[in-house]
Amino acid sequence: MRMNYVTKSSDSGKQLLERFIKYVKIWSESDSAKADAGIIPSTPQQKLFADTLAEEMKAIGLQQVSVTPECYIYGCIQPSAGFEKTPSFCLLAHIDTVDEVTGKDVKPIIHTNYDGARIDLQHGCSLDPAEDEYLAQAAAARETIITGDGTTLLGADDKAGIAEIMTAAEYIIQHDEIKHGKIEIIFSPDEETGHGMDKVPLHLLSSKRAYTVDGGHTGQLETECFNAFCTTIEFTGKPTHTGDARKNGMVNAVMIASQFLASLPANQRPETTDGYEGFFAPLEISGSIEKTTIYMLLRDFSMEGIEKRRKLITLLAEAAAEASGGSVTLTHRQQYLNMKQKLAENPQVVKNLETAYKNAGIEPEYVPIRGGTDGSRLTEIGIPTPNIFTGGHNYHSRTEWASLSQMCAAADILINLAIITGAENV
Repeated sequence: MRMNYVTKSSDSGKQLLERFIKYVKIWSESDSAKADAGIIPSTPQQKLFADTLAEEMKAIGLQQVSVTPECYIYGCIQPSAGFEKTPSFCLLAHIDTVDEVTGKDVKPIIHTNYDGARIDLQHGCSLDPAEDEYLAQAAAARETIITGDGTTLLGADDKAGIAEIMTAAEYIIQHDEIKHGKIEIIFSPDEETGHGMDKVPLHLLSSKRAYTVDGGHTGQLETECFNAFCTTIEFTGKPTHTGDARKNGMVNAVMIASQFLASLPANQRPETTDGYEGFFAPLEISGSIEKTTIYMLLRDFSMEGIEKRRKLITLLAEAAAEASGGSVTLTHRQQYLNMKQKLAENPQVVKNLETAYKNAGIEPEYVPIRGGTDGSRLTEIGIPTPNIFTGGHNYHSRTEWASLSQMCAAADILINLAIITGAENV
């Protein structure tokens, strides 16, 4: 029997859409460089969004609401009478948007009953069902979709997740017939910078299991992700006046860095890989003749693969430096690890979620996360945390879009999850 709550309720669906539109208009972009330097939150606008969410959480009836100095928002729904011993769980989403594409002054556009026509946006951007399988499916079902105007990203990553959690929480609070244990909620800063769990307030959290709401297309249930490392590579050259350089007089760090980048395997870039294939991803390069620095990501689903990648870029960097008479230093930093093994050791966490999907009429589709979530880090520290879809698509781009019906389905799953875990009390 399907148990759809938000999906079948025009009022709840309308509230979810209104929340989402309100949230994406609030600027909450993070700053990777500042986060890497240990500044959490990395931007003041995240704090402003956190304070806004905290006030709304209090207004809908969440309890123990607080915002930590590091900008984590915590709140909870107290257990139903007689369900105090039911194991609690936590729901998480992140408040920041990526800094690769601006998230300031978002102008969302609602396309009601989308009919499949090509959508032309500003900035030379367009959405075309002929090139987007998921958009074609949304058009066939005449779903209502939301886009930006092309000048910014939309912010569905992860404001769709926040809107879904808030809508589900309000529904549960307003319906006493839903019996459940304690439900905790954490909205985190700086997930996009890779530092979302650096300062997570574990002292506030009583749950031993959690669920992130930070996925993509409807039905996707994610229980494995990349092992993730980042590497800073600094090439050192020998500067001289260009007019006096002549042969062997100058060692140009910019050229060494260029030669290194050209030596990376062309078939192991993010844009040339898929599924379980790992990659090398140079994200930034800066510097001068004397020193040039490259910041890159290493991604692989196995630790053996990560070690091979670390060894390969070390060899390639040293070879490029030696060939030109320069030098190089590499600094590796672990970001998060694959959560697959830890989740396999806690099967009930995923089993409950599978049942919640099916009770909401959604068949789970198991796909690997070609990235990571705050749940990756939580799982690593002992709180198993699979990931739930949000109905958002084309993340980190000006062509990002979200489906309202898919967002409602995600909220339905959260409500069903509360009911299922509550049944553990019986």
